[in-house]
Amino acid sequence: MSATTGTGWTPTEGGPLADAARRALHAPSVFNTQPWRWRVDGDLLELRADRSRALPVTDPDGRLLTISCGTALHHARVALAAAGHRAAVDRFPEPTDPDLVARVRIAGPHEPTERERALAAAIPRRRTDRRGFADTPVPAAAIDRLRAAVTAEGVDLHQVRRDQMPMLAVVTAQAAATELADPAYRAELARWTNRPATAGDGVPASVAVRQAPRRVPVRDHAPGVEPGLEVGAGFDRGASFVILFGTADDRAGWLAAGEGLSALLLSAVLEGLSAAPLSDAIELAWPRRLMRDLLAGLGEPYLAVRLGVGSASELPAVPRRAADEVIEVRTVS
Repeated sequence: MSATTGTGWTPTEGGPLADAARRALHAPSVFNTQPWRWRVDGDLLELRADRSRALPVTDPDGRLLTISCGTALHHARVALAAAGHRAAVDRFPEPTDPDLVARVRIAGPHEPTERERALAAAIPRRRTDRRGFADTPVPAAAIDRLRAAVTAEGVDLHQVRRDQMPMLAVVTAQAAATELADPAYRAELARWTNRPATAGDGVPASVAVRQAPRRVPVRDHAPGVEPGLEVGAGFDRGASFVILFGTADDRAGWLAAGEGLSALLLSAVLEGLSAAPLSDAIELAWPRRLMRDLLAGLGEPYLAVRLGVGSASELPAVPRRAADEVIEVRTVS
């Protein structure tokens, strides 16, 4: 798909809906696959899952693909609100078309709040920080505000207690080891960590972090090659680990988890915190069962996130696909 005006893309082409889709190109996704497409058709913005970017080994059920689409949807909603538009969203509007994730339309004017403007400004600044976090603890009040941002999206947030940390660490480590022992997983990981320079996606070695002892292991995105980033002086002693969870282990629940994850990550920027999603323990069935036990029956685990005080040095941005590769604008003549 491409913009009808070719390569000369500007924020105003396609109006505010297209501009919101363009802002959503910054959304995080599993392995930075960016598994979505947008279509502006008159007064509607459609978000579609891009199955050509699925991970059949790592994510056979499409759980993480749908969560990724949810982060893009929330980014677009934030952009519309900050631009002064009230958005109406219809999620999975066509039962016979499961890849149509959402339809968005502008339902009227909206007076942006200071927080909405701040969240929109955080979109291009947000980074996934896999480096070690400092000893400084995350304030309890900040966790409360992050939980409020998540619950507003229909999911919840569990802060992993100190006595639960060994279980989270062991489950994550065992899940990672199981995946690395699978040649099909290693091939899939290699595909998305060795992308052509022009691909605009994936996790290149330049943004991968050298492996080092952590309270909870962090996925190795550069197996067998030299990573571009050092872990730094922090060892996550002050980090907080949270789990997004909800009541349903289905597409609707996963999409809400993605919207909640976006709200969490953008809000973390406003709190001055660094963050990194951890999906290893969600990718296999048996670790997911153990994560349910960790939640003590409260709900279905969607994703863990590591939060903390990060390094003062800037992180390089990961590659992003060009707007005219992802967004189609259908003009009415």
